[in-house]
Amino acid sequence: MDVFQKCTDYTRAQSLRDEGVYHYFRRIGSQQDPVVTIDGKELIMLGSNNYLGLASHPEVKAAAVAAIEQFGTGCAGSPLIFTTGFQVNLGVLSCLLGRHDTVFLDNLDHACIIDGARLGLAKQVKFRHNDAADLEEKLRLSPADRGRLIVIDGVYSMEGDLAPMPEIIEVKNRYNARLMVDDAHGIGVLGEHGRGTSEHFGVEHEVDLVMGTFSKSLACVGGFVAGDRYIIDFIRHNARSQIFAASMPPASVAAVIKALEIVVREPERRQRLWENTHYMKAALDDLGFDTGEAASPVIPIMVGDDFTAYRMVADLHDEGVFANPVVSPAVADGHAMIRTSYMATHTRQHLDRALTILEKVGRRHGVLPSLAKRTA
Repeated sequence: MDVFQKCTDYTRAQSLRDEGVYHYFRRIGSQQDPVVTIDGKELIMLGSNNYLGLASHPEVKAAAVAAIEQFGTGCAGSPLIFTTGFQVNLGVLSCLLGRHDTVFLDNLDHACIIDGARLGLAKQVKFRHNDAADLEEKLRLSPADRGRLIVIDGVYSMEGDLAPMPEIIEVKNRYNARLMVDDAHGIGVLGEHGRGTSEHFGVEHEVDLVMGTFSKSLACVGGFVAGDRYIIDFIRHNARSQIFAASMPPASVAAVIKALEIVVREPERRQRLWENTHYMKAALDDLGFDTGEAASPVIPIMVGDDFTAYRMVADLHDEGVFANPVVSPAVADGHAMIRTSYMATHTRQHLDRALTILEKVGRRHGVLPSLAKRTA
């Protein structure tokens, strides 16, 4: 058999193109603002992780330009930090997890956590999503003489719900396990100072490792992991996805530093983000959309069937809203959703216009109840 036979057999993308509902890899011809331009058409952006609206902030752009002028466009060497958030989890987990360890993974952990665990040599055990009792049962059944690491997302990037960190930490402490939190969608968003999910729950000192990325609230690209010095020293000298990767360019580093300054200096951005988030969650629920357990600026709209999700995203695009389909295998069969996400820089006019379009498309595809049923 030809090694490329699987490529020939893969027809899903082409079938979506044939149906006219293929909306992956759309080319945005403008800045990452609340309204973007695609092929000359303006769309309200509900598909960005630019939560604080810093990707087009003039100070962030100026810092990047100044770094290029001073240092050039690239470092031409190995990095001091990870080039992407994905690489953080690949490198950290693969170097920490040995054959005498067990790693406990939430059933909805991000793909880069799953891949990092696969690269390690540890035994993998999955527990039910956000179920501390099931985690405890899995820990109880695991050998006590093995190293034990629990890895969770702080904010789950598709569903928008939060990990029950206090409960998980109670279990972790009872079984002498360690805890790593992927807080890619929590940094800059959650907590009084924007330090993420751990700060939000008041458990920062109970978490052993926190992973974050610069590609969401911090307006750039790259990733980091924070923990006790001796752990980080080990990771720096053993994480292959860091050691053998290229460095972040100076412009990216400067942009991240400036974004961090603004996060600290302007807490009102986070306040506006949460005002927009609460407004949209309440409005979507009131219309009758199923938004699950969302408790973050990521608010999913459950639609069920994969092709319903594709068709809705195509119609939303045509009507003037940019959103993303989430289909199997990213979610279980029959649990497809439209992923929407919000920014501090959305105005009420942007949000109200988006709600009008979402309602129109939702009724068109039978995702919302009929008006007669709602009235009754």
